[in-house]
Amino acid sequence: MQEEIYMRRCIQLAQNARCNAAPNPMVGAVIVCDGKIIGEGYHVRCGEAHAEVNAIRSVKDASLLKRSTIYVSLEPCSHYGKTPPCADLIIEKQIPRIVIGCSDPFAKVAGRGIRKLRDAGREVIVGVLEAECRQLIRRFITFHTQQRPYITLKWAESADRYMDISREGGTPVILSTPLTSMLVHKKRAEHSAILVGTRTAELDNPSLTVRHWYGRSPVRIVLDREQKLSPDLHLFDGSVPTLVFTEKAHESLPNTVFLPIDYGQDILPQIMTTLHARGLQSLLVEGGSTLLQSFINAGLWDEIYVEESPVLLHSGVKSPEISDKISFDIEPAFGRSFRHYKAVSNEQ
Repeated sequence: MQEEIYMRRCIQLAQNARCNAAPNPMVGAVIVCDGKIIGEGYHVRCGEAHAEVNAIRSVKDASLLKRSTIYVSLEPCSHYGKTPPCADLIIEKQIPRIVIGCSDPFAKVAGRGIRKLRDAGREVIVGVLEAECRQLIRRFITFHTQQRPYITLKWAESADRYMDISREGGTPVILSTPLTSMLVHKKRAEHSAILVGTRTAELDNPSLTVRHWYGRSPVRIVLDREQKLSPDLHLFDGSVPTLVFTEKAHESLPNTVFLPIDYGQDILPQIMTTLHARGLQSLLVEGGSTLLQSFINAGLWDEIYVEESPVLLHSGVKSPEISDKISFDIEPAFGRSFRHYKAVSNEQ
């Protein structure tokens, strides 16, 4: 089906902005005239031109727009934000036909763009590859509909399902390879924030930055109830914005914000509320087994990636337990297998 071919191209284009579009959704657009693509574009980064604008700008002969179809993976916006409404531009350029992948869950759009185009006499088709288009913007949808970040849990485990040896100090067991570590940094670049617990910060002294991949380092988040973490840790070097969830105020550290929460209550909902209020759309949890298990037990996750190492540890820190009823896919990469789980609510 021709409509699906062009919409798949929209999705393909949109994915180029995986590390840059947030907190905006990834969107791609294609303009077709007489069965040929005459323009393409995607939303490169927040604050810059939307996909439709870039696609229209790429058309060399603007006179063709009056008899073209524009395909866009997400409903064109109808409100003024950091850029003018795309629906108005489409109307202005007299594009007669618009094919949309999925409607926008964002309250300021939510069908208004579609209605504006139809009220202007344009032919509008909605729902081509809708599931795939919604999957493309799943983080955006979760953030706006569930009022929390999209949550990804990640860990590496041995063949006998241990994450590390039992230790009070010393260096951690390295289960990832240099190449799979690169994939971890890729995932960091794709998330707005990254979270670890007190023990991981204390024992591993991680930087939690993007060093082996191109992109922006996520906001670092650490739990430190009693504020026993040393200010000399990499987390507090000031190179990346850092949030610390604690029970009380603290002396200032560079580029670090201390956020008091009630540890006598369930802390996860409090953390989610705070991260949502700060506009952090996606969260990667790289903490230890206890922290990861707390998210699993609370049903507070959207995706889980588990790297399977052939190494045997025989004893140590057990990996988190995931219900046997939750299905997963095996994804090979660089000679390793990754188990990829998706929460049922996110199955498209």
